[in-house]
Amino acid sequence: MTLSEFELILQENRPPDGLTPCLKALWFDAMENWQRAHEIVQEIETKEGSWMHAYLHRKEGDESNARYWYNRASKKFPTSDLQEEWKQLAVYFLEKTEKES
Repeated sequence: MTLSEFELILQENRPPDGLTPCLKALWFDAMENWQRAHEIVQEIETKEGSWMHAYLHRKEGDESNARYWYNRASKKFPTSDLQEEWKQLAVYFLEKTEKES
C-alpha cells in the first residue's frame, strides 16, 4: 500500500482489517481519536512503538513525555511539523509492511 492509498482509507468509517498496530494507530490519530491511537501504541513494546508513542505525546503537547519516548526509540526530537512526522511514520510502516509480506 502506498501513502496515497493509505490516505484514501482515512475516508472509511473504521480502519480496514489487516492493518498493523502502528498503521491502525495512525489511522485513529488521523481520525482525531488520540485516545484510541494511544491505547494501541501502549501495547507495542518496540522501538517503533516508542516512536509512535513519542509522536502522540508530542501531538498532545506533552513535550517532556515525548522526549522520553523519542529517547527510547533512539530518535532525535523532530524539527518537522506534526503533519510531516505523521507522513514519515506512515511511509515507514507501510514500507516495513510491504517488505515483510
